[in-house]
Amino acid sequence: MADMKKRSEIAAQYKWDLTHIYPNDEAWEAAMAATFEEVKAFAAWEGKVAEDPRTAIRAYFEIDEKMAPVFSYAFLRKETDNGDPVAQSLKAKLMQTAVQVQTMLSFFEPELLAMDEAVLEEIAADPAMSDYDTFIKGLLRQKSHALPKEQEKLMAMMGQLASAPQNIFSMLTDVDMKFPDVIMPDGTARTLTEGTYSSFIRDANRDVRKQGFDGIMGTYGKYANTIAATYAANVQKDVFMAQARKYSSCRAAKMEPLEIPEEVYDNLISVIHEFIPVLNDYLALRKTSMGLNELHMYDLYTPMVSDFKMELPYDKAFDMMLEGLTPMGEDYLAKLREARVGGWIDVFPSEGKSSGAFSSGGLRNVHPYVLLNHNDNLSDTFTIAHELGHSMHSFYSNQNQPAPKSDYSLFVAEVASTCNEAVMMRYLLEQFKDDKKAQAYLLNHFLEQFRTTCFRQTMFAEFEYIAHTMAENGQPLTKDALTKVYYDLNKQYYGGVCEVDELIGNEWLRIPHFYRSFYVYVYATGLCAAVSLSERILNEGESAVKDYRKFLSAGSSVPPIEALKLAGIDMSKPEPIRAAMNVFKDTLEKFKAVL
Repeated sequence: MADMKKRSEIAAQYKWDLTHIYPNDEAWEAAMAATFEEVKAFAAWEGKVAEDPRTAIRAYFEIDEKMAPVFSYAFLRKETDNGDPVAQSLKAKLMQTAVQVQTMLSFFEPELLAMDEAVLEEIAADPAMSDYDTFIKGLLRQKSHALPKEQEKLMAMMGQLASAPQNIFSMLTDVDMKFPDVIMPDGTARTLTEGTYSSFIRDANRDVRKQGFDGIMGTYGKYANTIAATYAANVQKDVFMAQARKYSSCRAAKMEPLEIPEEVYDNLISVIHEFIPVLNDYLALRKTSMGLNELHMYDLYTPMVSDFKMELPYDKAFDMMLEGLTPMGEDYLAKLREARVGGWIDVFPSEGKSSGAFSSGGLRNVHPYVLLNHNDNLSDTFTIAHELGHSMHSFYSNQNQPAPKSDYSLFVAEVASTCNEAVMMRYLLEQFKDDKKAQAYLLNHFLEQFRTTCFRQTMFAEFEYIAHTMAENGQPLTKDALTKVYYDLNKQYYGGVCEVDELIGNEWLRIPHFYRSFYVYVYATGLCAAVSLSERILNEGESAVKDYRKFLSAGSSVPPIEALKLAGIDMSKPEPIRAAMNVFKDTLEKFKAVL
Protein backbone atom coordinates (compact mmCIF):
# COMPACT_ATOMS: atom_id res chain seq x y z
CA MET A 1 0.00 0.00 0.00
CA ALA A 2 1.50 3.31 -1.09
CA ASP A 3 1.80 6.18 1.35
CA MET A 4 -0.75 9.03 1.24
CA LYS A 5 -0.44 11.11 -1.96
CA LYS A 6 -0.98 14.79 -2.48
CA ARG A 7 -3.94 15.70 -4.69
CA SER A 8 -1.60 17.06 -7.38
CA GLU A 9 0.18 13.68 -7.65
CA ILE A 10 -2.95 11.84 -8.87
CA ALA A 11 -3.53 11.49 -12.62
CA ALA A 12 -6.50 13.46 -14.01
CA GLN A 13 -8.24 10.28 -15.30
CA TYR A 14 -8.71 9.19 -11.65
CA LYS A 15 -10.22 12.50 -10.51
CA TRP A 16 -13.76 13.70 -11.04
CA ASP A 17 -14.30 16.65 -13.35
CA LEU A 18 -16.34 19.44 -11.78
CA THR A 19 -16.10 21.57 -14.93
CA HIS A 20 -19.08 19.53 -16.14
CA ILE A 21 -21.10 21.56 -13.59
CA TYR A 22 -19.30 24.95 -13.87
CA PRO A 23 -16.09 25.76 -15.80
CA ASN A 24 -14.54 27.44 -12.72
CA ASP A 25 -15.21 29.00 -9.31
CA GLU A 26 -16.08 32.35 -10.89
CA ALA A 27 -18.84 30.76 -12.99
CA TRP A 28 -20.18 29.13 -9.80
CA GLU A 29 -20.17 32.53 -8.02
CA ALA A 30 -22.11 34.04 -10.96
CA ALA A 31 -24.64 31.17 -10.98
CA MET A 32 -25.16 31.47 -7.23
CA ALA A 33 -25.69 35.24 -7.50
CA ALA A 34 -28.16 34.80 -10.41
CA THR A 35 -30.11 32.11 -8.54
CA PHE A 36 -30.22 34.31 -5.45
CA GLU A 37 -31.73 37.13 -7.53
CA GLU A 38 -34.44 34.71 -8.72
CA VAL A 39 -35.14 33.75 -5.12
CA LYS A 40 -35.53 37.44 -4.24
CA ALA A 41 -37.97 37.82 -7.14
CA PHE A 42 -39.92 34.76 -5.97
CA ALA A 43 -40.23 36.36 -2.53
CA ALA A 44 -42.79 38.71 -4.14
CA TRP A 45 -45.22 35.77 -3.96
CA GLU A 46 -45.37 36.12 -0.19
CA GLY A 47 -49.00 36.58 0.84
CA LYS A 48 -50.23 35.80 -2.71
CA VAL A 49 -49.65 32.04 -3.22
CA ALA A 50 -53.36 31.28 -2.85
CA GLU A 51 -54.17 33.69 -5.73
CA ASP A 52 -52.42 31.48 -8.33
CA PRO A 53 -51.04 28.37 -6.64
CA ARG A 54 -50.30 26.51 -9.90
CA THR A 55 -47.92 29.21 -11.21
CA ALA A 56 -46.34 29.61 -7.77
CA ILE A 57 -45.66 25.85 -7.50
CA ARG A 58 -44.03 25.77 -10.93
CA ALA A 59 -41.84 28.80 -10.14
CA TYR A 60 -40.80 27.29 -6.80
CA PHE A 61 -39.58 24.08 -8.44
CA GLU A 62 -37.71 25.99 -11.16
CA ILE A 63 -35.68 27.66 -8.41
CA ASP A 64 -35.19 24.29 -6.70
CA GLU A 65 -33.73 22.84 -9.90
CA LYS A 66 -31.38 25.82 -10.36
CA MET A 67 -30.11 25.52 -6.77
CA ALA A 68 -29.06 21.86 -7.25
CA PRO A 69 -25.88 22.46 -9.32
CA VAL A 70 -24.95 25.48 -7.16
CA PHE A 71 -25.15 23.29 -4.07
CA SER A 72 -23.42 20.24 -5.62
CA TYR A 73 -20.42 22.15 -6.98
CA ALA A 74 -19.53 23.78 -3.64
CA PHE A 75 -20.13 20.55 -1.70
CA LEU A 76 -18.05 18.39 -4.07
CA ARG A 77 -15.32 21.03 -4.45
CA LYS A 78 -14.44 20.70 -0.74
CA GLU A 79 -14.73 16.89 -0.42
CA THR A 80 -11.45 16.14 -2.22
CA ASP A 81 -9.42 18.55 -0.04
CA ASN A 82 -11.11 19.65 3.18
CA GLY A 83 -8.03 21.72 4.04
CA ASP A 84 -8.24 23.88 0.87
CA PRO A 85 -9.12 27.42 2.10
CA VAL A 86 -10.74 28.36 -1.24
CA ALA A 87 -13.01 25.28 -1.12
CA GLN A 88 -13.80 26.00 2.55
CA SER A 89 -14.78 29.55 1.62
CA LEU A 90 -17.03 28.39 -1.25
CA LYS A 91 -18.87 25.97 0.99
CA ALA A 92 -19.20 28.55 3.78
CA LYS A 93 -20.70 31.03 1.27
CA LEU A 94 -23.05 28.36 0.02
CA MET A 95 -24.25 27.43 3.53
CA GLN A 96 -24.85 31.09 4.34
CA THR A 97 -26.76 31.64 1.09
CA ALA A 98 -28.69 28.37 1.51
CA VAL A 99 -29.99 29.54 4.91
CA GLN A 100 -31.02 32.91 3.41
CA VAL A 101 -32.75 31.10 0.53
CA GLN A 102 -34.59 28.73 2.91
CA THR A 103 -35.62 31.71 5.03
CA MET A 104 -36.88 33.69 2.02
CA LEU A 105 -38.82 30.70 0.66
CA SER A 106 -40.17 29.58 4.04
CA PHE A 107 -43.54 31.29 3.47
CA PHE A 108 -44.37 29.07 0.48
CA GLU A 109 -45.39 25.75 2.04
CA PRO A 110 -47.32 27.31 4.98
CA GLU A 111 -49.31 29.44 2.51
CA LEU A 112 -50.17 26.36 0.45
CA LEU A 113 -51.14 24.49 3.61
CA ALA A 114 -53.37 27.37 4.71
CA MET A 115 -55.47 26.80 1.58
CA ASP A 116 -58.58 24.64 1.54
CA GLU A 117 -57.60 20.94 1.41
CA ALA A 118 -60.14 20.30 -1.34
CA VAL A 119 -58.46 22.92 -3.56
CA LEU A 120 -55.02 21.33 -3.03
CA GLU A 121 -56.45 17.88 -3.78
CA GLU A 122 -57.98 19.28 -6.97
CA ILE A 123 -54.58 20.72 -8.04
CA ALA A 124 -52.91 17.35 -7.31
CA ALA A 125 -55.54 15.60 -9.48
CA ASP A 126 -55.11 18.07 -12.40
CA PRO A 127 -53.27 16.23 -15.27
CA ALA A 128 -51.45 19.48 -16.12
CA MET A 129 -49.99 19.47 -12.58
CA SER A 130 -49.11 15.73 -12.48
CA ASP A 131 -45.39 16.55 -12.04
CA TYR A 132 -46.22 18.04 -8.64
CA ASP A 133 -48.84 15.61 -7.27
CA THR A 134 -46.33 13.73 -5.05
CA PHE A 135 -45.21 17.05 -3.54
CA ILE A 136 -48.79 18.21 -2.85
CA LYS A 137 -49.85 14.85 -1.36
CA GLY A 138 -46.75 14.91 0.86
CA LEU A 139 -47.67 18.41 2.05
CA LEU A 140 -51.20 17.33 2.89
CA ARG A 141 -49.88 14.30 4.75
CA GLN A 142 -47.62 16.51 6.87
CA LYS A 143 -50.25 19.20 7.50
CA SER A 144 -50.56 18.41 11.20
CA HIS A 145 -46.78 18.96 11.60
CA ALA A 146 -46.53 22.27 9.74
CA LEU A 147 -46.08 25.48 11.70
CA PRO A 148 -47.48 28.98 11.16
CA LYS A 149 -45.60 31.03 8.58
CA GLU A 150 -43.55 33.11 11.06
CA GLN A 151 -42.44 29.98 12.92
CA GLU A 152 -41.47 28.22 9.66
CA LYS A 153 -39.31 31.25 8.90
CA LEU A 154 -37.55 30.90 12.26
CA MET A 155 -36.99 27.17 11.64
CA ALA A 156 -35.43 27.96 8.24
CA MET A 157 -33.18 30.62 9.81
CA MET A 158 -31.80 27.88 12.08
CA GLY A 159 -30.47 25.91 9.08
CA GLN A 160 -26.78 26.73 9.45
CA LEU A 161 -26.94 26.18 13.19
CA ALA A 162 -28.61 22.80 12.65
CA SER A 163 -25.76 21.59 10.43
CA ALA A 164 -23.07 22.83 12.86
CA PRO A 165 -22.53 19.51 14.75
CA GLN A 166 -21.92 17.63 11.49
CA ASN A 167 -19.55 20.35 10.20
CA ILE A 168 -17.60 20.42 13.48
CA PHE A 169 -17.29 16.61 13.47
CA SER A 170 -16.14 16.63 9.83
CA MET A 171 -13.48 19.32 10.33
CA LEU A 172 -12.17 17.65 13.49
CA THR A 173 -11.96 14.13 12.06
CA ASP A 174 -11.04 14.82 8.40
CA VAL A 175 -8.62 17.74 8.87
CA ASP A 176 -7.38 18.33 12.43
CA MET A 177 -7.17 14.81 13.83
CA LYS A 178 -3.91 12.93 13.25
CA PHE A 179 -3.29 9.25 13.98
CA PRO A 180 -0.05 7.45 14.92
CA ASP A 181 1.85 5.68 12.11
CA VAL A 182 1.60 1.93 11.76
CA ILE A 183 4.97 0.14 11.86
CA MET A 184 4.96 -2.64 9.27
CA PRO A 185 6.78 -5.99 9.79
CA ASP A 186 9.70 -4.72 7.65
CA GLY A 187 10.14 -1.74 10.00
CA THR A 188 8.73 0.92 7.64
CA ALA A 189 6.18 3.42 8.98
CA ARG A 190 2.85 3.79 7.18
CA THR A 191 0.39 6.65 7.52
CA LEU A 192 -2.81 5.77 9.40
CA THR A 193 -5.92 7.75 8.41
CA GLU A 194 -9.61 6.97 8.15
CA GLY A 195 -8.95 6.41 4.42
CA THR A 196 -6.16 3.83 4.96
CA TYR A 197 -7.57 2.15 8.10
CA SER A 198 -9.49 -0.47 6.09
CA SER A 199 -6.21 -1.85 4.69
CA PHE A 200 -4.59 -2.15 8.13
CA ILE A 201 -7.61 -3.75 9.83
CA ARG A 202 -7.70 -6.39 7.06
CA ASP A 203 -3.95 -7.09 7.14
CA ALA A 204 -2.84 -10.71 7.57
CA ASN A 205 -0.38 -9.60 10.28
CA ARG A 206 -2.13 -9.44 13.63
CA ASP A 207 0.20 -6.80 15.08
CA VAL A 208 -0.54 -4.50 12.10
CA ARG A 209 -4.28 -4.97 12.69
CA LYS A 210 -3.95 -4.24 16.41
CA GLN A 211 -1.83 -1.12 15.77
CA GLY A 212 -4.43 0.15 13.29
CA PHE A 213 -7.29 -0.58 15.71
CA ASP A 214 -5.53 0.91 18.75
CA GLY A 215 -4.37 3.92 16.71
CA ILE A 216 -7.85 4.78 15.44
CA MET A 217 -9.92 3.94 18.54
CA GLY A 218 -7.32 5.30 20.98
CA THR A 219 -7.02 8.62 19.14
CA TYR A 220 -10.80 9.06 19.03
CA GLY A 221 -10.82 8.32 22.76
CA LYS A 222 -8.56 11.35 23.35
CA TYR A 223 -11.18 13.59 21.72
CA ALA A 224 -14.15 11.79 23.32
CA ASN A 225 -15.44 14.71 25.41
CA THR A 226 -15.46 17.06 22.41
CA ILE A 227 -17.10 14.52 20.09
CA ALA A 228 -19.65 13.52 22.73
CA ALA A 229 -20.63 17.18 23.18
CA THR A 230 -20.87 17.56 19.39
CA TYR A 231 -23.03 14.46 19.02
CA ALA A 232 -25.22 15.41 21.99
CA ALA A 233 -25.86 18.77 20.27
CA ASN A 234 -26.91 16.89 17.13
CA VAL A 235 -29.35 14.71 19.09
CA GLN A 236 -30.75 17.74 20.96
CA LYS A 237 -31.33 19.42 17.58
CA ASP A 238 -33.35 16.31 16.53
CA VAL A 239 -35.35 16.45 19.78
CA PHE A 240 -36.07 20.15 19.26
CA MET A 241 -37.16 19.62 15.62
CA ALA A 242 -39.40 16.67 16.51
CA GLN A 243 -41.06 18.49 19.43
CA ALA A 244 -41.46 21.73 17.47
CA ARG A 245 -43.28 19.81 14.73
CA LYS A 246 -45.39 17.79 17.19
CA TYR A 247 -44.03 14.33 16.39
CA SER A 248 -44.24 11.64 19.03
CA SER A 249 -40.46 11.02 18.83
CA CYS A 250 -37.30 11.82 16.87
CA ARG A 251 -37.64 8.50 15.05
CA ALA A 252 -41.22 9.26 14.03
CA ALA A 253 -40.08 12.68 12.76
CA LYS A 254 -37.60 10.99 10.42
CA MET A 255 -39.76 8.04 9.27
CA GLU A 256 -43.28 9.47 8.96
CA PRO A 257 -42.44 11.99 6.20
CA LEU A 258 -40.90 9.11 4.19
CA GLU A 259 -44.09 7.02 4.58
CA ILE A 260 -42.18 4.27 6.37
CA PRO A 261 -44.02 2.56 9.26
CA GLU A 262 -41.90 2.46 12.43
CA GLU A 263 -42.56 -1.31 12.55
CA VAL A 264 -40.00 -1.64 9.73
CA TYR A 265 -37.28 -0.46 12.19
CA ASP A 266 -38.57 -2.71 14.97
CA ASN A 267 -38.95 -5.74 12.63
CA LEU A 268 -35.33 -5.32 11.57
CA ILE A 269 -33.98 -5.23 15.13
CA SER A 270 -36.07 -8.19 16.34
CA VAL A 271 -35.23 -10.45 13.34
CA ILE A 272 -31.51 -9.59 13.56
CA HIS A 273 -31.59 -10.45 17.30
CA GLU A 274 -33.12 -13.84 16.38
CA PHE A 275 -30.08 -14.55 14.21
CA ILE A 276 -27.32 -13.49 16.66
CA PRO A 277 -26.71 -17.24 17.40
CA VAL A 278 -25.94 -17.73 13.66
CA LEU A 279 -23.57 -14.75 13.82
CA ASN A 280 -21.87 -16.42 16.80
CA ASP A 281 -21.62 -19.65 14.81
CA TYR A 282 -19.84 -17.67 12.08
CA LEU A 283 -17.53 -15.95 14.59
CA ALA A 284 -16.62 -19.32 16.15
CA LEU A 285 -15.69 -20.60 12.68
CA ARG A 286 -13.54 -17.48 12.14
CA LYS A 287 -11.74 -18.07 15.44
CA THR A 288 -11.01 -21.72 14.58
CA SER A 289 -10.00 -21.18 10.95
CA MET A 290 -7.64 -18.32 11.91
CA GLY A 291 -6.10 -20.56 14.60
CA LEU A 292 -6.67 -18.03 17.39
CA ASN A 293 -7.03 -18.75 21.12
CA GLU A 294 -8.96 -15.50 21.48
CA LEU A 295 -10.93 -13.63 18.80
CA HIS A 296 -10.54 -9.87 19.30
CA MET A 297 -12.48 -6.99 17.70
CA TYR A 298 -9.48 -6.22 15.47
CA ASP A 299 -9.58 -9.80 14.09
CA LEU A 300 -13.03 -9.45 12.53
CA TYR A 301 -12.12 -7.89 9.17
CA THR A 302 -9.15 -9.82 7.88
CA PRO A 303 -10.04 -12.44 5.24
CA MET A 304 -10.30 -15.89 6.84
CA VAL A 305 -8.90 -17.49 3.71
CA SER A 306 -5.36 -16.32 4.22
CA ASP A 307 -3.60 -18.22 1.41
CA PHE A 308 -5.75 -16.67 -1.35
CA LYS A 309 -4.70 -13.23 -2.52
CA MET A 310 -6.85 -11.10 -4.79
CA GLU A 311 -4.84 -7.97 -5.55
CA LEU A 312 -7.21 -5.63 -7.34
CA PRO A 313 -5.73 -2.34 -8.56
CA TYR A 314 -8.49 0.06 -9.57
CA ASP A 315 -8.57 -0.66 -13.32
CA LYS A 316 -8.60 -4.42 -12.79
CA ALA A 317 -11.25 -3.99 -10.10
CA PHE A 318 -13.44 -1.96 -12.47
CA ASP A 319 -13.14 -4.66 -15.17
CA MET A 320 -14.16 -7.32 -12.66
CA MET A 321 -17.18 -5.24 -11.61
CA LEU A 322 -18.32 -4.84 -15.25
CA GLU A 323 -18.03 -8.59 -15.74
CA GLY A 324 -19.92 -9.26 -12.52
CA LEU A 325 -22.81 -6.97 -13.48
CA THR A 326 -23.38 -8.55 -16.91
CA PRO A 327 -26.85 -9.82 -15.81
CA MET A 328 -28.00 -6.18 -15.41
CA GLY A 329 -28.18 -5.64 -19.19
CA GLU A 330 -26.02 -4.00 -21.88
CA ASP A 331 -27.48 -0.47 -21.53
CA TYR A 332 -26.66 -0.56 -17.81
CA LEU A 333 -23.06 -1.65 -18.52
CA ALA A 334 -22.62 1.03 -21.22
CA LYS A 335 -23.48 3.71 -18.65
CA LEU A 336 -20.94 2.25 -16.19
CA ARG A 337 -18.24 2.37 -18.89
CA GLU A 338 -19.15 6.00 -19.48
CA ALA A 339 -18.80 6.70 -15.74
CA ARG A 340 -15.29 5.24 -15.77
CA VAL A 341 -13.86 7.65 -18.36
CA GLY A 342 -16.36 10.51 -18.13
CA GLY A 343 -15.15 12.41 -15.06
CA TRP A 344 -17.73 10.85 -12.72
CA ILE A 345 -15.33 9.25 -10.23
CA ASP A 346 -12.66 10.46 -7.76
CA VAL A 347 -10.71 7.29 -7.05
CA PHE A 348 -7.77 7.42 -4.64
CA PRO A 349 -7.15 8.60 -1.05
CA SER A 350 -5.18 11.86 -0.82
CA GLU A 351 -4.25 14.39 1.86
CA GLY A 352 -7.31 16.21 3.23
CA LYS A 353 -9.79 14.15 1.21
CA SER A 354 -12.97 13.02 2.99
CA SER A 355 -12.89 9.39 4.10
CA GLY A 356 -15.31 6.71 2.96
CA ALA A 357 -17.27 6.69 -0.27
CA PHE A 358 -20.48 8.19 -1.65
CA SER A 359 -22.44 8.93 -4.81
CA SER A 360 -23.95 12.38 -5.31
CA GLY A 361 -26.75 12.07 -7.85
CA GLY A 362 -29.00 15.10 -7.53
CA LEU A 363 -27.99 16.71 -10.84
CA ARG A 364 -30.48 16.15 -13.66
CA ASN A 365 -28.47 17.71 -16.49
CA VAL A 366 -25.08 16.47 -15.31
CA HIS A 367 -24.04 12.90 -14.45
CA PRO A 368 -23.75 11.71 -10.81
CA TYR A 369 -20.41 12.10 -9.00
CA VAL A 370 -18.75 9.28 -7.04
CA LEU A 371 -16.13 9.63 -4.30
CA LEU A 372 -13.98 6.56 -3.53
CA ASN A 373 -10.85 5.92 -1.46
CA HIS A 374 -9.67 2.84 -3.36
CA ASN A 375 -7.29 0.35 -1.80
CA ASP A 376 -6.37 -2.66 -3.98
CA ASN A 377 -8.63 -5.27 -2.38
CA LEU A 378 -11.89 -7.12 -3.06
CA SER A 379 -13.79 -5.11 -0.46
CA ASP A 380 -13.04 -1.84 -2.26
CA THR A 381 -13.95 -3.48 -5.58
CA PHE A 382 -17.41 -4.09 -4.16
CA THR A 383 -17.44 -0.44 -3.01
CA ILE A 384 -17.09 0.63 -6.67
CA ALA A 385 -20.13 -1.53 -7.54
CA HIS A 386 -21.99 -0.19 -4.49
CA GLU A 387 -21.51 3.51 -5.22
CA LEU A 388 -22.23 3.09 -8.93
CA GLY A 389 -25.46 1.32 -7.93
CA HIS A 390 -26.49 4.60 -6.27
CA SER A 391 -25.42 6.48 -9.41
CA MET A 392 -27.47 4.24 -11.71
CA HIS A 393 -30.51 4.64 -9.44
CA SER A 394 -30.10 8.43 -9.73
CA PHE A 395 -29.53 8.21 -13.48
CA TYR A 396 -32.68 6.14 -14.19
CA SER A 397 -34.83 8.23 -11.84
CA ASN A 398 -33.58 11.47 -13.44
CA GLN A 399 -34.19 10.07 -16.94
CA ASN A 400 -37.71 8.80 -16.26
CA GLN A 401 -39.23 11.25 -13.80
CA PRO A 402 -39.86 15.01 -13.89
CA ALA A 403 -37.64 17.04 -11.53
CA PRO A 404 -40.13 17.19 -8.61
CA LYS A 405 -40.35 13.35 -8.59
CA SER A 406 -36.80 12.39 -9.55
CA ASP A 407 -35.39 12.17 -6.03
CA TYR A 408 -35.95 8.72 -4.53
CA SER A 409 -36.66 8.08 -0.85
CA LEU A 410 -33.89 7.54 1.71
CA PHE A 411 -35.54 4.22 2.53
CA VAL A 412 -34.74 2.72 -0.88
CA ALA A 413 -31.43 4.59 -1.21
CA GLU A 414 -29.31 1.54 -0.32
CA VAL A 415 -31.21 -1.05 -2.39
CA ALA A 416 -29.67 -0.44 -5.83
CA SER A 417 -26.17 -0.17 -4.36
CA THR A 418 -26.36 -3.44 -2.44
CA CYS A 419 -28.20 -5.17 -5.29
CA ASN A 420 -25.18 -4.44 -7.49
CA GLU A 421 -22.96 -6.07 -4.86
CA ALA A 422 -25.21 -9.11 -4.48
CA VAL A 423 -25.48 -9.72 -8.25
CA MET A 424 -21.72 -9.34 -8.63
CA MET A 425 -21.09 -11.73 -5.74
CA ARG A 426 -23.34 -14.48 -7.15
CA TYR A 427 -21.76 -14.03 -10.58
CA LEU A 428 -18.21 -14.34 -9.20
CA LEU A 429 -19.12 -17.44 -7.17
CA GLU A 430 -20.27 -19.03 -10.45
CA GLN A 431 -17.12 -17.88 -12.32
CA PHE A 432 -14.83 -19.39 -9.68
CA LYS A 433 -16.88 -22.51 -8.97
CA ASP A 434 -13.95 -24.88 -9.73
CA ASP A 435 -11.49 -22.96 -7.57
CA LYS A 436 -11.99 -24.00 -3.93
CA LYS A 437 -9.80 -21.21 -2.55
CA ALA A 438 -11.53 -18.50 -4.57
CA GLN A 439 -14.93 -19.93 -3.55
CA ALA A 440 -13.95 -19.81 0.11
CA TYR A 441 -12.61 -16.26 -0.26
CA LEU A 442 -15.79 -15.02 -1.94
CA LEU A 443 -18.12 -16.80 0.49
CA ASN A 444 -16.13 -15.23 3.33
CA HIS A 445 -16.62 -11.81 1.71
CA PHE A 446 -20.37 -12.42 1.31
CA LEU A 447 -20.65 -13.46 4.97
CA GLU A 448 -18.74 -10.31 5.93
CA GLN A 449 -21.22 -8.24 3.94
CA PHE A 450 -24.03 -9.69 6.05
CA ARG A 451 -22.06 -9.15 9.26
CA THR A 452 -21.03 -5.57 8.50
CA THR A 453 -24.25 -4.46 6.78
CA CYS A 454 -27.06 -6.39 8.47
CA PHE A 455 -25.68 -6.97 11.96
CA ARG A 456 -23.35 -3.97 12.35
CA GLN A 457 -25.71 -1.37 10.83
CA THR A 458 -28.62 -2.74 12.88
CA MET A 459 -26.45 -2.39 15.97
CA PHE A 460 -25.76 1.23 14.88
CA ALA A 461 -29.51 1.73 14.47
CA GLU A 462 -30.09 0.44 18.02
CA PHE A 463 -27.41 2.81 19.33
CA GLU A 464 -29.07 5.81 17.64
CA TYR A 465 -32.49 4.82 18.91
CA ILE A 466 -31.21 4.38 22.49
CA ALA A 467 -29.29 7.71 22.38
CA HIS A 468 -32.33 9.62 21.11
CA THR A 469 -34.64 7.93 23.62
CA MET A 470 -32.24 8.89 26.43
CA ALA A 471 -32.31 12.52 25.27
CA GLU A 472 -36.11 12.48 24.96
CA ASN A 473 -36.29 11.21 28.56
CA GLY A 474 -34.00 14.00 29.79
CA GLN A 475 -30.93 11.79 30.38
CA PRO A 476 -27.57 13.52 29.70
CA LEU A 477 -25.62 12.21 26.70
CA THR A 478 -22.15 12.12 28.25
CA LYS A 479 -19.04 10.46 26.85
CA ASP A 480 -19.25 7.71 29.49
CA ALA A 481 -22.99 7.06 29.07
CA LEU A 482 -22.80 6.76 25.28
CA THR A 483 -19.61 4.69 25.34
CA LYS A 484 -21.25 2.26 27.78
CA VAL A 485 -24.35 1.93 25.54
CA TYR A 486 -22.12 1.20 22.54
CA TYR A 487 -19.88 -1.24 24.44
CA ASP A 488 -22.90 -3.15 25.80
CA LEU A 489 -24.37 -3.49 22.30
CA ASN A 490 -21.06 -4.95 21.06
CA LYS A 491 -21.17 -7.36 23.99
CA GLN A 492 -24.71 -8.44 23.04
CA TYR A 493 -23.83 -8.97 19.36
CA TYR A 494 -20.25 -10.30 19.60
CA GLY A 495 -19.72 -11.31 23.23
CA GLY A 496 -20.82 -14.93 22.69
CA VAL A 497 -17.49 -15.65 20.99
CA CYS A 498 -15.33 -12.48 20.97
CA GLU A 499 -13.14 -10.82 23.53
CA VAL A 500 -14.95 -7.48 23.40
CA ASP A 501 -11.97 -5.10 23.71
CA GLU A 502 -12.56 -2.04 25.86
CA LEU A 503 -11.45 0.29 23.02
CA ILE A 504 -14.40 -0.84 20.84
CA GLY A 505 -16.53 1.33 23.13
CA ASN A 506 -14.93 4.34 21.37
CA GLU A 507 -16.02 3.26 17.90
CA TRP A 508 -19.28 5.24 18.00
CA LEU A 509 -17.12 8.41 18.15
CA ARG A 510 -15.94 7.89 14.55
CA ILE A 511 -19.21 7.11 12.72
CA PRO A 512 -20.13 10.08 10.47
CA HIS A 513 -23.56 8.59 9.66
CA PHE A 514 -24.70 9.29 13.23
CA TYR A 515 -24.91 12.96 12.20
CA ARG A 516 -27.60 12.02 9.68
CA SER A 517 -29.96 10.53 12.22
CA PHE A 518 -32.09 7.43 11.65
CA TYR A 519 -30.50 6.62 8.33
CA VAL A 520 -28.18 3.66 9.00
CA TYR A 521 -31.04 1.15 9.33
CA VAL A 522 -31.70 1.50 5.60
CA TYR A 523 -28.32 -0.14 4.89
CA ALA A 524 -29.59 -3.29 6.60
CA THR A 525 -33.12 -3.22 5.13
CA GLY A 526 -31.52 -2.33 1.80
CA LEU A 527 -29.25 -5.39 1.84
CA CYS A 528 -32.15 -7.67 2.78
CA ALA A 529 -34.22 -6.30 -0.13
CA ALA A 530 -31.19 -6.47 -2.47
CA VAL A 531 -30.46 -10.12 -1.66
CA SER A 532 -34.03 -11.03 -2.61
CA LEU A 533 -33.89 -8.88 -5.77
CA SER A 534 -30.57 -10.37 -6.87
CA GLU A 535 -32.02 -13.89 -6.49
CA ARG A 536 -34.86 -12.86 -8.82
CA ILE A 537 -32.54 -11.23 -11.37
CA LEU A 538 -30.23 -14.25 -11.55
CA ASN A 539 -33.00 -16.87 -11.50
CA GLU A 540 -35.59 -15.19 -13.74
CA GLY A 541 -33.36 -13.09 -16.01
CA GLU A 542 -34.89 -10.50 -18.31
CA SER A 543 -38.38 -10.27 -16.77
CA ALA A 544 -36.87 -9.62 -13.31
CA VAL A 545 -34.40 -7.07 -14.77
CA LYS A 546 -37.39 -5.32 -16.38
CA ASP A 547 -39.22 -5.17 -13.01
CA TYR A 548 -36.05 -3.97 -11.33
CA ARG A 549 -35.70 -1.19 -13.91
CA LYS A 550 -39.26 -0.05 -13.02
CA PHE A 551 -38.11 0.27 -9.42
CA LEU A 552 -34.95 2.20 -10.43
CA SER A 553 -37.04 4.53 -12.60
CA ALA A 554 -39.79 5.23 -10.05
CA GLY A 555 -38.11 8.12 -8.18
CA SER A 556 -40.65 9.40 -5.66
CA SER A 557 -43.63 8.91 -8.00
CA VAL A 558 -44.92 6.23 -5.57
CA PRO A 559 -44.21 5.68 -1.84
CA PRO A 560 -40.94 3.76 -1.25
CA ILE A 561 -42.63 0.59 0.03
CA GLU A 562 -44.71 0.59 -3.19
CA ALA A 563 -41.61 1.28 -5.35
CA LEU A 564 -40.04 -1.92 -4.00
CA LYS A 565 -43.25 -3.83 -4.69
CA LEU A 566 -42.74 -2.92 -8.38
CA ALA A 567 -39.67 -5.17 -8.20
CA GLY A 568 -41.53 -7.84 -6.21
CA ILE A 569 -40.41 -7.14 -2.60
CA ASP A 570 -42.67 -6.16 0.36
CA MET A 571 -40.50 -4.57 3.07
CA SER A 572 -43.42 -3.71 5.35
CA LYS A 573 -43.26 -7.33 6.58
CA PRO A 574 -40.43 -9.12 8.40
CA GLU A 575 -40.30 -11.92 5.77
CA PRO A 576 -37.70 -10.37 3.41
CA ILE A 577 -35.40 -9.74 6.40
CA ARG A 578 -35.83 -13.32 7.59
CA ALA A 579 -35.32 -14.63 4.03
CA ALA A 580 -32.05 -12.68 3.75
CA MET A 581 -30.89 -14.00 7.13
CA ASN A 582 -31.59 -17.51 5.91
CA VAL A 583 -29.34 -16.80 2.92
CA PHE A 584 -26.70 -15.80 5.51
CA LYS A 585 -27.25 -19.11 7.30
CA ASP A 586 -27.05 -21.13 4.04
CA THR A 587 -23.92 -19.25 2.92
CA LEU A 588 -22.30 -20.10 6.26
CA GLU A 589 -23.05 -23.81 5.68
CA LYS A 590 -21.54 -23.61 2.15
CA PHE A 591 -18.50 -21.87 3.58
CA LYS A 592 -18.02 -24.60 6.20
CA ALA A 593 -18.26 -27.24 3.45
CA VAL A 594 -15.68 -25.46 1.26
CA LEU A 595 -13.31 -24.98 4.21
